[in-house]
Amino acid sequence: MRSLSLGIDSGTQSTKALLLDMDKGRILGAGSHGHELLGGLPPGAKEQDPGDWFAACAAAVRQALEAAGARPGEVRCLGVSGQQHGFVPLDARGTVIRPAKLWCDTSTGKECREITEAVGGARQAVKLVGNAILPGFTAPKILWLRKHEPENYRRLATVLLPHDYLNFRLTGRRAMECGDASGTALLDVRRRTWCPELAAAIDPRLEKRLPPLMPSDEPMGRLLPGAAGTLGLTPEVLVSAGGGDNMMGAIGTGNTREGVLTASLGTSGTLYACSERPRIDARGEIAGFCDSTNRWLPLLCTMNVTTSTELVRQLHGWSHERFEKAARSVPPGSDGLLLLPYLEGERTPSIPDGTGVWIGVNQSTATPGHYARAAMEGVTLGMNYGLDRLRKMGIAPTQIRATGGGTNSKLWLQILADILDAEVVTLKTAEGAAFGAALQAIWCLRRHQGEDLPISDLTDSLVRLHPSRRALPDPGSVERYRRIQELQNQASGSLRRTFALHRSLVRQGSPAIAG
Repeated sequence: MRSLSLGIDSGTQSTKALLLDMDKGRILGAGSHGHELLGGLPPGAKEQDPGDWFAACAAAVRQALEAAGARPGEVRCLGVSGQQHGFVPLDARGTVIRPAKLWCDTSTGKECREITEAVGGARQAVKLVGNAILPGFTAPKILWLRKHEPENYRRLATVLLPHDYLNFRLTGRRAMECGDASGTALLDVRRRTWCPELAAAIDPRLEKRLPPLMPSDEPMGRLLPGAAGTLGLTPEVLVSAGGGDNMMGAIGTGNTREGVLTASLGTSGTLYACSERPRIDARGEIAGFCDSTNRWLPLLCTMNVTTSTELVRQLHGWSHERFEKAARSVPPGSDGLLLLPYLEGERTPSIPDGTGVWIGVNQSTATPGHYARAAMEGVTLGMNYGLDRLRKMGIAPTQIRATGGGTNSKLWLQILADILDAEVVTLKTAEGAAFGAALQAIWCLRRHQGEDLPISDLTDSLVRLHPSRRALPDPGSVERYRRIQELQNQASGSLRRTFALHRSLVRQGSPAIAG
């Protein structure tokens, strides 16, 4: 009989599941089921019904079992990855009180300011928990519930995150793993304990509503009989601690030792590294997260990556292949055309009022190919701003493992290598978070059985790099992009007051001012 590990990734748009052969490291089957955002909400509000996640989880798991031709008893363990920062409020009976507010919910800006002021300012917040208080995080969502829905808040017994909720439905246990918990902005990431001062800034009684914390290699428990039946599994399956999608993505890309970084090129972009000690950014631009291997995961997030490239591609009605061909016809640096890619504002650097700005437009650069290449370069330079912050914090990348839709472009891989000045490689397995969840489950099971197994040994043996899709930095391009990086940083800094003024005028209904 085969020994299989099940990895589940519950994202914003869908839940995915994959079955991994624990001995050979091969993915034998996969499944996916979508779920929607709730409609009719005010601007900035993004919510989902947690019950939809569990239904999607069950459907995806059954698809994966069927695709693999797997029998229920072959699955030995499972791990859950989930979208970070979402707030799932449970009452004393374990009933969801209201829909979950998600990571992309931006309706809590006022609550962020109130919490920050209550603890003594932004620098004091970073000092207390290692992170700034941002709208995406969980803490302001809790204060929002207390202020806007006091009757629901009075019912609140337990604060959970999306992956914790799935673990609760699977095992009946209310607990939170430290990696995902660090994205709440309520965890002192240095000590891996809840921060009383931060919790009290929301409600003096909130700390009692925060679940027990658990290490990453501790089992959450075994499947409840009812949950096992719904998923098509047996109650003997061991459920690992799981974690947030970025934490599971790190494991799934083999980012389990210092020197390796993961770059995710999706709608937004992330860069994160494994660290043996906490790495705290006093400016709060780099998230000081814990990882899901009992270490730390300093992380930068930019809000605009494929949002920018897709804008240019769709304006011209191009296929992805035609977009790359046009961009390839233009030399590195795009002959001076530069994009500040803040189409949706920006998180790193923190420019919530930012907009997209093209610099260097003239008769020779106003071509489709120039705009295509400059979009690729602009978003990568934006990520490199954050990588420079990581370098100043002592993170020295020797290799960057790239994931996401952007890695399908060989040109973009080369631009990444040149701008980030590091070798860039890709993975054979595209579903990093679900794959990482399956790997963490194997690690947890083997440690639970008494084996002293370092997580890096497991990922070294099972995470496989793509043999031909890699890029090395070109020294001449590296130097050219270093100078362009300085220009983008200067332009970004000098235009921040203009961004705020422009946003104010747009909100008042005034005509936009061309820059």
